[in-house]
Amino acid sequence: MKRALILALQTAALCAAAELPTAKPESVGFSSDRLQNLHSLIQNEIDQKQLAGAVTILARHGKVIDYRSYGQRDMEKSVPMTKDTIFRAYSMTKPLTGVAMMILYEQGKWLPWHPISDYIPEFAHLKVFNGFDGSGKMILIDPEHPPTIGEVMSHSAGFSYGFTQSPVDAMYREKKVLQSANLHEMIEKLAAIPLNYQPGSRWQYSVGMDIEGYMVEKLSGQTLPDFMRDHIFDPLGMKDTGFFVPQEKRARFAVNYGAKSEGHLEPVNPGASTPTDYAEQPAMPSGGGGSVTTAEDYYHFAQMLANGGELAGKRILSPETVKLMSSNHLPPSLLTGQFAGGQHVMRHGFGYGFNVAVVFDPPEAELSDGKGTFFWDGAAGTWFWVDPTNDVVFVSMIQRMTSPDNHSIEYRSHAAVYSALTEPAK
Repeated sequence: MKRALILALQTAALCAAAELPTAKPESVGFSSDRLQNLHSLIQNEIDQKQLAGAVTILARHGKVIDYRSYGQRDMEKSVPMTKDTIFRAYSMTKPLTGVAMMILYEQGKWLPWHPISDYIPEFAHLKVFNGFDGSGKMILIDPEHPPTIGEVMSHSAGFSYGFTQSPVDAMYREKKVLQSANLHEMIEKLAAIPLNYQPGSRWQYSVGMDIEGYMVEKLSGQTLPDFMRDHIFDPLGMKDTGFFVPQEKRARFAVNYGAKSEGHLEPVNPGASTPTDYAEQPAMPSGGGGSVTTAEDYYHFAQMLANGGELAGKRILSPETVKLMSSNHLPPSLLTGQFAGGQHVMRHGFGYGFNVAVVFDPPEAELSDGKGTFFWDGAAGTWFWVDPTNDVVFVSMIQRMTSPDNHSIEYRSHAAVYSALTEPAK
C-alpha cells in the first residue's frame, strides 16, 4: 500500500512537472493569423460531416502554441470533444513499439543486421513464395539472405499484413494471424507462412511491429503493455495510454466512425483484428496497432523524440539512438514510387526508418516539412510528426476509419501548419 502511494505521488509530480507550456505563436516564429488555415481545415471537415471531432496540438521549441478540441466525440449523444478524450491509436502504436525496441537496443539486446531467427528460432526455416507450378502448387524457395531485424522494422523483410489479394495474404487471413490467442501463437502461424518476397527487395506494410512486440516480451521478460508502462508511459506521464480503457475512463472514450455510402459518418466496427471495445488487457497485445491514448499523452511521447530522447528530466533514449530510429533505412532501389502503404508512397526523398516514415529530402518528396521530419498515423485517422530541422511537433487525434481516398487531411495539415511558420530554420 505504501509503495503504491509513493508511486502515485511520483507520477502526479511528474505530470505536474511536464504540464504543457504555452506560448504565443509569434514568440516562436509562427503567425496566429495564418494558423487559421489549420483551424479552418479541421472545422470544415466537421462542418461537411467528414469528421465527428478532433484534438490538435502544435508546438515549437518545446512550447505548445496551439491546442484545440473541435466537434464531438459522440455525435449521436451530442457529447463535445474534450482535450482529455481517449482515442484508438491503431498504427500510431508502431512508433511506441519502435521506442521499446530501441530501449532494448541500447541495452545491447539486438542489432539491426542480425537475422530475426537469431531471436525467434521459429523463423529459422522461412521460405519465400515464388509463384505456382503447373499443378497449381505454391513454389517455395530459400531466402537469398535471412530477414534481419532492421528489415522487419522497416517493412522490407518479406512479411505481409493479409490486406491484399496475394496468395500469401490469403494465408494470413485463413490462419487468422492477427486474431491469435497470444503473441507466441501468432509467431507460430507466421512461421508456417512463406515470405511474400525476397527480404530487402520490396517495401510492404506488414505485421513486423507485432513481431517486434513479441521480441520485446522475449528480450525483456515482461509483457509488452508492462514494458511500455514501466519504460515509456509512466516516465513520460502518459497517464491515459495503454492497451485498454478501464471502466473509470470509459466516458472519455471516443466513438469510432466510418463513411456511409453517401459520404457522411456512422459508427463503425473496425473488424475482428483488434478488440473493438478495449475493455480489458488483451491476451495478444498488438505492437502494430493495439494502443489507446490521448492527444496530450502522445504529445509527451513525440516531444520526447523531438528533444533527442528526453522529457522533463526523464531520459528514454539517447539522441543518437533517436537519430538511428528516425533515419531512412531503405535503399534507393525501393524509393521509386512503386511501393506504398495507404497514402504514404516510398519515393525520392521519402523513405522509412525503424517504425516511422522519414522525409529526408523534402523538395524531392514534394513536401514543405523540414529535412529529417519523421512521422506515422493510424487507421482511425490519428497522426503526428516531428520536424527536427524546424523543431516542430504536431499531434492530431480523430476517429474516422480509413476511407477509399485515405482521407488526405493528414498531408493537408502539413501544408496548413507550415503556411503559418514565418521563421523557418535557416
